[in-house]
Amino acid sequence: MSEGEFEKVQQAARLIEGRTTLRPRIGLVLGSGLGAFADGLEDATAIPYQQIPHFPVSTAVGHAGRLVVGQCAKISVAVMQGRVHFYEGYSLREVTFPIRVLGALGIRALVFTNAAGGINRKLRARGLLLIRDHLNFQGSNPLLGANDERFGPRFPDMTEAYSKKFRTTAKQVARKLRLRLFEGVYAALHGPSYETPAEIRALARLGADVVGMSTVPEVIVANHMGIEVLGISCVTNMAAGISKKKINHDEVLEAGERVSRQFTAFLRALIPALVRATK
Repeated sequence: MSEGEFEKVQQAARLIEGRTTLRPRIGLVLGSGLGAFADGLEDATAIPYQQIPHFPVSTAVGHAGRLVVGQCAKISVAVMQGRVHFYEGYSLREVTFPIRVLGALGIRALVFTNAAGGINRKLRARGLLLIRDHLNFQGSNPLLGANDERFGPRFPDMTEAYSKKFRTTAKQVARKLRLRLFEGVYAALHGPSYETPAEIRALARLGADVVGMSTVPEVIVANHMGIEVLGISCVTNMAAGISKKKINHDEVLEAGERVSRQFTAFLRALIPALVRATK
């Protein structure tokens, strides 16, 4: 960590704490087209990223760029309504700065969501996949450079990057809602161009079930800080070569919006269950 990074994180956390009396227990990061959940929070305070010291600002379409602190089922949560990406020109340290801030707020459980392309042919567009593990093909790691022990250890273990306990809980909630929930491996690439059919075939051989352009750096930093993680991909389209259709971002956003009601209901039922699982 560069000199002063810990202090920058503390500055950002203190501003957020000064805007709300709520002290969130769980954090959520909402991906492309999946921000509707934050609009339904009670006692909510929305803070544009521009107003939070040192916070990177979302530029991608479909990412509102607000931190919303509110209540879901009487549980205080902090929700990132949109994220920033490596492909926007930010460094991985900038991409993951908000996760550091959520950790500084005292959050010990994080739910990451994203829009992803389906590689496994058993998947279908508008389905949900529980992330069991990931492949990092972004060519870098957010922990490169000097390590600040106040954040976490030099060499964090990634054996269970996605909490098995949380995955079990999510599957139980999905069954109660009669929601079909797949489980698999997420591959993260740079973007912003979508993958070629040859790249998708290679990823399939390596065991990837879905592909996207986010989440993995944030998950690495969350694990570095000792925060338990649950990851959920919304399969908004089938990847290049799996479907004959060409891919465009507008369709990805539309697919996210079509599943938003179902997805929001799942998250609202999931949050109390995750709180019980963390006790």
